[in-house]
Amino acid sequence: MDMGFHSILFQRTEDRPAGEPGAPAFFRDLNLDQVVRTITAGREEYQLDALFHSPLGDLDSIAYRQEVMREFERAEVSGAVRAFAARMRTCRQRLAEAGKRRDPHQQRRTFLGAVEQYCEGVVRLEEALGALELSARGMAWFRKYLAAYVRSPAFTRLVSETRRVQAGLASIQYCMHVDGRTVTVRPAEGETDYGAEVERTFERFRRGTVKDHRCRFESWPDLNHVEAQVLERVAQLFPEPFQLLAAFAAEHPGFLDPGVARFDREVQFYLAWREHVEALQRAGLPFCYPVLSATSKEVVGRETFDLALAWRLVRERAPVVCNDFLLRGQERILVVTGPNQGGKTTFARTFGQLHFLARLGCPVPGAEVSLFLCDRLFTQFEKEEDLGAGRGKLRDDLVRIRRILDEATSNSLVVLNEIFSSTTLDDAVFLSRMVMTRLSRLDLLAVCVTFLSELATFDEKCVSVVGEVDAVNPVIRTFKLERRPADGLAYALAVAEKHRVTRARIEERLGP
Repeated sequence: MDMGFHSILFQRTEDRPAGEPGAPAFFRDLNLDQVVRTITAGREEYQLDALFHSPLGDLDSIAYRQEVMREFERAEVSGAVRAFAARMRTCRQRLAEAGKRRDPHQQRRTFLGAVEQYCEGVVRLEEALGALELSARGMAWFRKYLAAYVRSPAFTRLVSETRRVQAGLASIQYCMHVDGRTVTVRPAEGETDYGAEVERTFERFRRGTVKDHRCRFESWPDLNHVEAQVLERVAQLFPEPFQLLAAFAAEHPGFLDPGVARFDREVQFYLAWREHVEALQRAGLPFCYPVLSATSKEVVGRETFDLALAWRLVRERAPVVCNDFLLRGQERILVVTGPNQGGKTTFARTFGQLHFLARLGCPVPGAEVSLFLCDRLFTQFEKEEDLGAGRGKLRDDLVRIRRILDEATSNSLVVLNEIFSSTTLDDAVFLSRMVMTRLSRLDLLAVCVTFLSELATFDEKCVSVVGEVDAVNPVIRTFKLERRPADGLAYALAVAEKHRVTRARIEERLGP
């Protein structure tokens, strides 16, 4: 049963990745591995990592996800789906329990409970979505699919047979007579329900909330040998309901509809992301749906921030510093300079994170974001020397950057962080200029964090972004980055001024 729907995440079947893709090579550099680990925590059963590893490649597919994500901002939509997901989780739990049961009667009854949860979840979700106005194509298509499935002969039969078996089991009433070590099981013969009698007698004495004095017994997953024998005697006394139960379990082993099961897993992508975003929004951080273009490389970011760092800082009740960026006209490369530990690497990570998250169809950290739809993302961050590789750190840097330049296209995004820091200044300048020449010729978007301030004016495609320090106390980093000309001496002069060791201050103290 197709009904025009096959996935709430992928608009076309060809968009779905083959297998379960691992994390992209740049994930660790951009701290996206931390982001995904945080978002998917508690949802391991859904194996969501692979979904967050699979960016989309065209604007309409991204718009398809953005539409669904917007629907989940409505409480009535997300509430209905969460209730469905809870029943599906209970269904899976009971299926797992059924597989572990040793007694066949208990196994089948647990299986019946799983089917009951499934049917209830599907019916309730179909009713809830049917009463809502849905603008997202994915949700509208799924609603149409679900309505057809609920009315299909296979599902209506599953529901009716589930109810029939449940009614048969519920009709069973029996008595146990315990005499020493002998237990006799027989049909009930109109015996009084003393529990109900006691409750009726003492009902008039109830005043508000009362303490429960009943003794609670431990409930073990499996029946003990006495319980199993009692159940077997009950099955012998009432063979028809147990025969129906056995036939039901044998006939419906694969009762889960593939489309419903796929929706149950994939919808967790949206729920997990919304929960993460809402937690940060409550802390006052902005999110928005990015405007994407497949042609324009003019990019804008206002009040953007590193998602992984923000999560840690919010939990520590520390402030999160937001930054802006802008590339317009022929500008392509952000050259980031400034003091160490001043937020340069965080800025570069933010730029990379935004472009990747936008391709997932997610709202991104920022008040206003416009981005280019890049085809691939490459990163090169400073790494410790690998002694086992048989080559030095500089050679390793060269091999890695060569691979990036060979594979990158004009539609790629490259994030470079402090490359060639292990060599001499002259060599670093020479090698960096060669790299900048290749990046400029490719006309791709890039961020280059460097200690070489002269790269900020390499050509007309480069834009200088400088990490700021506190105006009063220059040793304090503000973690704000400004678009302005680089001044390699600014930080050193500020520190010298603070400690009164500039030439003018020294001459002043020495006097004539």
